[in-house]
Amino acid sequence: MVLSSVADPALAGFDQIIDVRSPSEYAEDHLPGAINLPVLDDAERARVGTIYKQVSPFDARKLGGALVAANAARHIAGPLADRDGAWRPLVYCWRGGQRSGSFATILEQIGWRVGRIQGGYKSWRGLVVDRVQNGPVPAPVIVLDGNTGSAKTAILQRLALRGHQVIDLEGLARHRGSLFGAHPDGLQPNQKMFETTLATALASLDPVRPVLVEAESSRIGRITLPKAIWQAICAAPRLRLQVPVGARAAFTAASYGDMVGDPGRVAAILDQIAPLHPGDRVAAWRAALDRRDWQDLSEGLLRDHYDPRYDKHRARHDDGRGRVVALEDLRDLDAATRRVEAALAAMG
Repeated sequence: MVLSSVADPALAGFDQIIDVRSPSEYAEDHLPGAINLPVLDDAERARVGTIYKQVSPFDARKLGGALVAANAARHIAGPLADRDGAWRPLVYCWRGGQRSGSFATILEQIGWRVGRIQGGYKSWRGLVVDRVQNGPVPAPVIVLDGNTGSAKTAILQRLALRGHQVIDLEGLARHRGSLFGAHPDGLQPNQKMFETTLATALASLDPVRPVLVEAESSRIGRITLPKAIWQAICAAPRLRLQVPVGARAAFTAASYGDMVGDPGRVAAILDQIAPLHPGDRVAAWRAALDRRDWQDLSEGLLRDHYDPRYDKHRARHDDGRGRVVALEDLRDLDAATRRVEAALAAMG
């Protein structure tokens, strides 16, 4: 089958999507929901490739055929043992060639109706890149803006629960969007996996309803925002949360429990930004860290490090078409969310 888009309805006609590439290829990126049943593992794939180059294509294919048959038998006797005769799988490899073709042939001989993606993962990747780079975003975008610590992500999550269309870019990137924003495990998806999840999120949007996204820079941790979503963020009207720095500091100190529990990690980040600030300011931050005064440290970082950078970014991208929601504090996020929801309704 030939895929026409990342949301091709033909994908729904299969009971399971099977990626037969090696585990490392699968880990880098794969179709959403696909399971990995490799017909060659990483070591086997490397071994066959070496023989192909150094001995002969025939010897490589002979060894590859034996390995594929053995691995296919293991999958059929193992993960696929409970599948009945009506089960319908969709199989793919890198380019829709020998690996998926061999596995599909074996499954067909058993009696299963097997689909195979023409062009394999490579064709899927082309559809993802086209969606996230060339766009456009298929729904009107509204950006939820506000200086660091304004609870934008928390409010977006509540808006999603209340039925609004939301794409949580920081959630997809597994990063909170600042030097202090890495998750405790430090793990982010790679760029390809992020783009796959973003492409499927974009494809699922209702084009007649606005979609809310958070104001971001062009990078979230190690992830670069693709062109389509970045251009949409820059061009979209904004709804800005205006929250006093003390309230934002309190919210930040309460929200970053992983940082509070790891002062050494905070100290290392202060070392990174120290060259950007006067020595007495950095000394005050370090003193607050030594005292474990998270409110004072958060307030100093927000006021003197993050706010100037956010204001500079906003000056480039805010065209004044949005509205401002003034919040005195962030202790009642449900009430704050209702205020934001009312402002969205007023924006039309």
